[in-house]
Parts: sequence; C-alpha cells; structure tokens
Amino acid sequence: MGTQTAAAKSGRDRYRSLLLNALEDTVTRFQESVEEAQLASPPNKEWVRKTLRREGAGRCLTRMNRFSTDIIVRYGDALANLLCQYPDDVVFVVPYDFALGYQSPGRPDHLSNIEALMLEKEWVDEWGIGWRHSVDGVGANPVKHPIKDWSQLNDYLLNQLPDPHEPGRLAAASGTLAKHGSRKYCVGVLNLTLFERLFALRGMDRVFEDLYTNMKAVRRLCDALTEYAVGLISEWGKTDVSAIFLSDDWGSQETLMISPVMWRRHFKEYYRRIFAEVHRWGKDVLFHSCGNITDIIPDLIELGVDILDPVQPGPLNLAEVARRYGGKVAFSGGIDDQRLESYSPQEVKDMVRRTIDTLGRPFGNAYLIAAANAILPSVPLANLEAMFQACHEQ
Repeated sequence: MGTQTAAAKSGRDRYRSLLLNALEDTVTRFQESVEEAQLASPPNKEWVRKTLRREGAGRCLTRMNRFSTDIIVRYGDALANLLCQYPDDVVFVVPYDFALGYQSPGRPDHLSNIEALMLEKEWVDEWGIGWRHSVDGVGANPVKHPIKDWSQLNDYLLNQLPDPHEPGRLAAASGTLAKHGSRKYCVGVLNLTLFERLFALRGMDRVFEDLYTNMKAVRRLCDALTEYAVGLISEWGKTDVSAIFLSDDWGSQETLMISPVMWRRHFKEYYRRIFAEVHRWGKDVLFHSCGNITDIIPDLIELGVDILDPVQPGPLNLAEVARRYGGKVAFSGGIDDQRLESYSPQEVKDMVRRTIDTLGRPFGNAYLIAAANAILPSVPLANLEAMFQACHEQ
C-alpha cells in the first residue's frame, strides 16, 4: 500500500519536473484562455458593485480563480476549461507577485513569476527583503530582513524605501484593464499593506518585541509604509479598477496576534487613512486578513471596509460572523480550502451550498464565493469541478 501511495504521489507531482519553458507555456495558455472567456462574457461592472453594496441580486458572486501557480501547472487546460465554462464575476489585476515586488525593466537579475514560484530560488526584492521558494513548496517566504537594527532605519527610509509613483509600476496591469476595466468589476492588488510588510522588513520575532520596547521606531516605519500605501492607492485610483485589495494577516488560528487594545492603539488609525484614500478615488475596500480576527471586525467595518476577506472557516465561526455583521459588510471567501483536498465531490458541493446559505442568501447575496486562501495542487480535479458546479447551481 505504501508503494502504491508513493507511486501515486510521484505521478501527481510529475509536473514539478517540467522544464521552465514548459511551465511558462502552461501558465500563459491558462491565462489567455481565461481572459478570452472573460471577454466573451457579458459586462457586469455595475451589477457586481450593486450586489456587493447589498442592493439585492438573484445570486451570489463568484471568484473561483484563487489558484496557486502549482495547481495551474498541474491541471493546465482542464482548469482553464472550468473557468471558461464558468467565468468569474470579478477580475483580479496583479501587476507583479507580492514576493517578487516590482522589477524595473532591464533589471539584471530579473525573475519571472514561474521561475521564482516553481523552482528552488532565493532572491532579494526592491524592498531589500530576501525571499525563498522551495521546489516542493507553495509560495515564498521572507528569510532575510533588511532592518535588523533600528540604527539602520534612517538610511533605509532615505535610500531603500520604494517609490509608489515609479513609472511603470502598474504597467503590467494596463493590458488587462484596457480589455476589462470599463465592463468588468476589476480589483487592483496591494499586498503586505502594513503589518505583513513590517515583519518582512524587520522579522516577526523582532516586531513583537518592538511593540513593547521600540514603539517610537515602529511608528516611524509605519508612517512611511502608510505613505507608500496611500501613494500606490492613488496610482490605482487613476485606473478603471472598481476595488482595491489590501492584505494584512492579523489572526492566528485562535485569536489576534496582538491584543485588540494594542491593535486599536497602534494600528487602527493607519488603516483609517489607507481606507479613506481608497474611498477618495471612488473605489471599494476589499480587505484580506486570515485567521481569527473576530475582535476587530467591528473596527474594520467602522473604518470603511466594504468587502471582508477571507472569512476563514475554522478560526472563525461563520454563522456567528454572519449573524453579527451580515448586512453591514459584504463577505468574500468562506470556502474551506483546507477541506477541498479530503472531501468527496458531494461533500464539496454541500459545503459550498451551506456557505452560500450562511453568508449570502440572508443578506441579498452580497457574498463573493471563493476559497478562503489559494487552492493548492493536492486538491483533486473532481473536487474543483464540484466546487464550480455548486457555485453556479444557485
């Protein structure tokens, strides 16, 4: 039995041994197919906006395209065919991967997303953060932090902090927006908004100590990160995106990573400024924060979050979140990506329908159905088919 299991795993992971050009061809073909399907689908920009604003709709919205690079390579055309048969209601516009950062033209050590996120690689991004991707892993993690000592802060702010207005920073988004911006609800992306960028720059252990011992320096850096976020939002604001996706994972599986009192004292006002800038440009705030963030959901709503993501099942009690906050904010996510691998196709369908009945139907269907996080290559294709079908059988 062990030999059979190993053989099955080896067959399942065969895609990892493909040459780089084959990996890139698969992802390019996937992206082109999905884009063609979006172009062939009806315009829906205002309908999606009204649905998310809880003005009533006949069904919930869908965002199935929340896939890791690895699963796109594994299933290729089969996965693209699902998105062509069932096009998403929203289009996420990602000019560069958050772990790579913006790479100006002509950069000698330029990496493609596929090279960085499918091969064994280490690199340093425009922020000076060192990242590592393992060939058998999904995504990249920060492993080198440029501000090891606060004595480096002045030099960092003067010489290393990226310019959000740098020409070309959003150039990779222009093609997608030219095709879809006027007709589809497009979402511009700003990852690692504040807290996640803080610990990528400084190291998580140091940040937790700093909150008690170096708060003055933390505030200086957060001031600069907020200015950067506001600047990049203003660049997105000049485009046809309908919303801006902002991410900061504040929750563990059990609770917030810091106390709610400390969060409100030190971080809340930064988000007030950041969200206000999004609204100043007439865009919706789609805020992503994994884990159990129950204690600050009322604060996020007060600050102006329009769409709360990923409403992660497990850490959060979805029924309780819906009871307390349904009708006050639109929900996004909610589908337990950690169950997609182990469930049967019928169990996947049942999970999707339960989640729709919890987060969507009672609140005018103001719910963007999506996996709570990126779907990994270990999920069987049959379960993905079941998820798509259940979303579109409302």
